[in-house]
Amino acid sequence: MKRSLVSLTLLSTFITSFPPIALATPPRTVDQTVECDLLVAGGGLAGVATAYEALLAGRTVCVTEITDWLGGQISAQGTSALDERATQRQQLFYSRGYLELRRRIERKYGELDPGNCWVSESCFLPRDGHVILSEMLRDAARRGRGEFKWFPSTVIKDLQTAQTVAEKRIQSAKSSSSIASLTAIQHERAKGAPALNTYPLSQTIADAYTYQNSRLFTKNIVRFVPAIKRDEGRGVRGESAPNWYVIDATETGELIALADVPYRLGIDPRSYLEPSSSSATNDPYCTQGFTYTFAMEATQQPQRHVEPPFYQQYAAYYSYELPRLASFPLVFTYRRIWSPRQGEDMRFGGISFTAPTPGDISMQNWTWGNDYRPGTAADNLIYTRNQLQTTKQLQPGGWMGGLRVETLRKGEEHAKGYFHWLVAGTTDSQLGAGVKEPHPNNRYLAGLDSPMGTAHGLSKYPYMREGRRIIGRPTLAYPQGFAISEIDISRRDYSDSYYRLVLSPQNYRSLKAALAGLEAASVIAGTIPPRDVMRRTRSTIYPDAVGIGHYAIDFHPCMLKSPAELPGNIERPGERLGAGQAYPFQIPLRAMIPQQIDNLLVSGKSIAVSHIAAAAYRVHSFEWSAGAAAGTTAAFALERAIAPYQLVARLPFPEPQLEALQRRLAQNNNPTAFPDTSIFNEAWEDWQ
Repeated sequence: MKRSLVSLTLLSTFITSFPPIALATPPRTVDQTVECDLLVAGGGLAGVATAYEALLAGRTVCVTEITDWLGGQISAQGTSALDERATQRQQLFYSRGYLELRRRIERKYGELDPGNCWVSESCFLPRDGHVILSEMLRDAARRGRGEFKWFPSTVIKDLQTAQTVAEKRIQSAKSSSSIASLTAIQHERAKGAPALNTYPLSQTIADAYTYQNSRLFTKNIVRFVPAIKRDEGRGVRGESAPNWYVIDATETGELIALADVPYRLGIDPRSYLEPSSSSATNDPYCTQGFTYTFAMEATQQPQRHVEPPFYQQYAAYYSYELPRLASFPLVFTYRRIWSPRQGEDMRFGGISFTAPTPGDISMQNWTWGNDYRPGTAADNLIYTRNQLQTTKQLQPGGWMGGLRVETLRKGEEHAKGYFHWLVAGTTDSQLGAGVKEPHPNNRYLAGLDSPMGTAHGLSKYPYMREGRRIIGRPTLAYPQGFAISEIDISRRDYSDSYYRLVLSPQNYRSLKAALAGLEAASVIAGTIPPRDVMRRTRSTIYPDAVGIGHYAIDFHPCMLKSPAELPGNIERPGERLGAGQAYPFQIPLRAMIPQQIDNLLVSGKSIAVSHIAAAAYRVHSFEWSAGAAAGTTAAFALERAIAPYQLVARLPFPEPQLEALQRRLAQNNNPTAFPDTSIFNEAWEDWQ
């Protein structure tokens, strides 16, 4: 395997020789106008799954992606180790496209787990994730007679909306908006410039969102518009029925910020729905940590490791975290993505694995390692609405991605520093002296042909665990807007004295009533005292379910002080209180429909979930199921000439069109409920 290392000094010289980039320059003339039935912003797993189902339905699908790889988590973000729960995996109860992805991984390598990792049943090379997904979309287009238009290295810069009128039969007529077109910037390598993926994201993101050509990039300005209207064969398309759909499948909820629809970011205020919140009020700056992953290879001989100039700034952070994890072989094999030879059997901290052997490749993604966890207004990564206004990113032509570039840069340094700690470090911030030993028989893999596909060796984009989360449309049951909350999925027993102390008596009674299921009315009436209510035994069942997921509520909390790497810094107190096991859960359609804009659907991590629920609604199979729901819903809505919000506006009353959509999902082997889901079935303890 060829590997090319680029001198950091030369990179710095090349970058600093560029003229300053103007942040809000007027748009150039559009170079290309492209028609789509669906415009999917974001080529991660949710975006790919959206495209997959829409292509099988015969639609013209455009997909934009800031990197040049499809797959998000399993490719450009480097986390190519499928996070799955045991029972769901044993029953292979997944969306059809996710099952196809697993089959193609196994076909590619002759086995599902070429890395012989211990965290997952499938660990593999990130670059192969992109290749496999590209083949899947081409095959879906051919089978469904759809058309796939792929726009790598492309960002959405602006969107234009038009006013529409909602149907009077659903509610009184009122104005809403529809996205009429979007303007995007596609960048290619400029003549004489280094190849794409030579520099880390922090050094290119501002350029990527700027209209003008630069020393690095030649820009292609693309305008996306609806495909020419067709007779869909059912009904007559009215003003309220969109003629195309835009799906926000970006990693941070870029389009919902750019469109300025209501959303939440960070911690939600403590309430009976979110009783484990670490704050009595909201805190938009504390989101889960992000991670630049990298790959390292075990070697026969010790390697020479030079301490990076920034290492000491971050060294006080790194740790094995817990005594039962304080083993280099255990950490190396945790997400080992390639293992050509079988090592000897080992066991540490109750975990069995095979020892690393020369040639093994490990992908690193460790909480007290390359996780970067800012959590204050001074260093948060994802800008709040107020910060976007301050930086003028909500002005026409002002959008620059909505991220703090300096925090991206520090996350990149932090990740490279972690590699040096693994191979040469002797300190441990959580376990103290005498625990960490050097392990020089490893090398950092960099180069355009390396597993991450970058000259610098870091993932092309950081692994994002949390982004902006929409607030769904208000209803009688959800007057503040629809959202999935902590208590909708958690297995936690809320009888602890803590909850009686932090919640008011009224809120505590409301919490217990919400957990009581069929006995809720008795709790509210006072005939059953709150202390007699046990924890719930299943997740909330939604009449508009369009997908499924199952994972633990898994936290990588923000740090209390700024900067995140400050010596002695601690995780924000109380953030892990909400962590724990969750029941198998559903994805309701209402969680994917934003306020104000009728032809925008949200997929992936930006659906309407709370901060705590989002910690479970974020892994690979969930993203695929959410994307499958978005693609199917958009194709169905175009066919039936109906807007998605109309499918759920009359809940809890039956809606024949919604039921038809759910039947289509089921017929296409995209489950909307786990086996035996019923309000009368509360036996979910065996689902692990």
